[in-house]
Amino acid sequence: MSGHHAAAQSEPIERASEDELRALQLQRLKWSLRHAYDHVAPYRLKCQRAGVHPDELRSLADLARFPFTVKDDLRDNYPFGMFAVPRSAVVRVHASSGTTGKPTVVGYTRADIDTWAGLVARSLRAAGARPGDIVHVAYGYGLFTGGLGAHYGAERLGCTVVPMSGGQSQRQVQLICDLAPDVIMVTPSYMLVLIEEFRRQGLDPMATSLRCGLFGAEPWSEALRREIETAAAIDALDIYGLSEVMGPGVASECRESKDGAVIWEDHFYPEIIDPASGAVLPDGATGELVFTSLTKEALPMIRYRTRDLSALLPPTARSMRRMARIGGRTDDMLIVRGVNVFPSQIEELVLKVAGLAPHYQIELSRVGHLDRLAVAVECLAGAASSAARAAARRQLEAGIKAYVGLSAEVRVGDPGSLERSQGKARRVIDRRGL
Repeated sequence: MSGHHAAAQSEPIERASEDELRALQLQRLKWSLRHAYDHVAPYRLKCQRAGVHPDELRSLADLARFPFTVKDDLRDNYPFGMFAVPRSAVVRVHASSGTTGKPTVVGYTRADIDTWAGLVARSLRAAGARPGDIVHVAYGYGLFTGGLGAHYGAERLGCTVVPMSGGQSQRQVQLICDLAPDVIMVTPSYMLVLIEEFRRQGLDPMATSLRCGLFGAEPWSEALRREIETAAAIDALDIYGLSEVMGPGVASECRESKDGAVIWEDHFYPEIIDPASGAVLPDGATGELVFTSLTKEALPMIRYRTRDLSALLPPTARSMRRMARIGGRTDDMLIVRGVNVFPSQIEELVLKVAGLAPHYQIELSRVGHLDRLAVAVECLAGAASSAARAAARRQLEAGIKAYVGLSAEVRVGDPGSLERSQGKARRVIDRRGL
C-alpha cells in the first residue's frame, strides 16, 4: 500500500505531529480528570486522600501524581457508583463476565457509543477494510463488549454486517461460504475452531473470500498469527480493548506494518508502570499497561490498571505509539515451583512442534508440597501413530524445560479431544487450591 493511499484512508489525527497530538491529549486530559473528580465520588475521595487536585495537572507528566483506578473500584461501587452522568443519560450498559464475584458494569452515553463506533471503524480501516465490504462478526453479542462493539464500528465504516455471534460452527462455515465476507472479527482461539470445521466439512479454509481478520479479546502469540495466516490465507491483525476502558478498538494493528496495535492516543492516554511499585516506566520498558480515558462521559477511567503486560513502542504506520503484543497478564501469570509461567509461552512452544494441533490446556496440581505442571495437547490426524506422538511429546517437554525452566508432563491426546471454546478459550485448570 503506497503511503499516499494509506494517508487517504486515515483521519488527520492519525497523521498529526507529536506536538499536535500531545497538545490535544493535555487539553482532553484536563477535562477528563476534572469530569471524574467532579462527578465520581469514589474517585474524588481517592484524590483527596492522596492530596491531589485536578488544578495541579499542568502537563501530561503530572498525571503520575494521581491515584490509579482498579477493577475492585467498579466491583465495590456496583452497579452504577462509578458513573459520572445521571443514570438516565446512559444509553447502554455492558458487563464483564465476572468470573469471581460480581461482574463489572460499564456504561455509555450516546456520545460514548458514537466515539466507540468511530474508533472500531478506524481500526477496521487500518486493517484494510473498506466501505462496502462484508464483515462477519463472530464475537459474542450481549453483555460482552466484543459483538456489539465490532458491529457498530463495521456499520459506521459503511460495511455490510453479518451479526453471527459465537458458536454454531457449522452454520458459521456455511455463512462464510454463502455470503462471501471480506473480513472476520473473532477471538483467535475460535478462529482455530472455524478452520478445523472447514476441514471437517471437506472444505479448504484457504479458499474462502476472507481477506483479513481482526482478532482480540484474549492474548495470542506471534506464532498463532502465523498459524492462522497460513491456514486461512488471510491477514491476521490484533485489535485490543477492554470493557472498563471502552471495549474493542482502544488499539488496533495496521495492515501495512503488522508491528503491534496502534493505541488511539487521541482518546486514551497510555502509561506503563512497574506492577509492584506503581512507578511510571519509560517508553520501551515492559510493565503493566495503564489507560486514562480522554473523552468518555459516562464512565471516565483515570489511570485504569489493565493487568496486561506490554511496552510502549514508537510510532510507525500512524503518528501514535504502539503497544507490544501482550505478554500475559499480571493476574494470569502462573507461579509454578517459584517460576513465572504465562500461558502464551506454552502456546508458542506448542505451535513449534510439527504434528501437534494448535490447541492446548495447562493443568496444575499439587502432589504433597510440590506443584505439578501438565500440558494436554492433541496430535494432528496425520501424526497419530504412537511413534509420532512420543516424538511430539518429547519435543514439547524439552522445549518447556529449556524455555520456561520447568519439567512438565505432556499428554498428547487424539484429534479433537480437548474442549473447544465458543469465545475466549479456557487455557488453565488450576487444581492446586482445591
